[in-house]
Amino acid sequence: MKRFLTTAVLALSFITSAVAATTARDPYAHFFNDTFGDFAEELQNAKEQGKKGIMVFFEMDECPFCHYMKKNVLNQPQVQEWYRDNFLLFVVDIEGDVEMTDFAGKTTTQKAFAEVNRVRATPVIAFFDLEGKPIHRHTGRTAGVDEFMWMGEYVAEGVHQNMPFSRYKREKKK
Repeated sequence: MKRFLTTAVLALSFITSAVAATTARDPYAHFFNDTFGDFAEELQNAKEQGKKGIMVFFEMDECPFCHYMKKNVLNQPQVQEWYRDNFLLFVVDIEGDVEMTDFAGKTTTQKAFAEVNRVRATPVIAFFDLEGKPIHRHTGRTAGVDEFMWMGEYVAEGVHQNMPFSRYKREKKK
């Protein structure tokens, strides 16, 4: 009987993993928006599309917390759909020499844009309003999907204007 239960638990674990793997989707294809790197133009696109703002995911290749976010949070269909409905979403490599245009229309590089935004650790999840002004930032990985969704709601619903995110999280956990 004990052997049967062990086998059943292993089979159930395998099935659960297989189901989770089939629902996960590549964040570069399904979360982040395509861009030519002109954030001034993207602000206009966000306004025209009725978005709440722009979210920038500052990352670097060797970052284990960035990989965690992409493997466990940003790859979830419900996260991808909700965030794409509310924000334009872009990724910036903090070590990147790729030329881009910042929110003010100034030509820069990804690395310099990260420096101007005081990114010293990754990931940094930064939200900008429709004028390109920073309105919320989170350094490090989130605790999971729930916390990341709460962060999006916190910004999209304007709660960031009235309370810190730590208090908002405490209230959501109740």
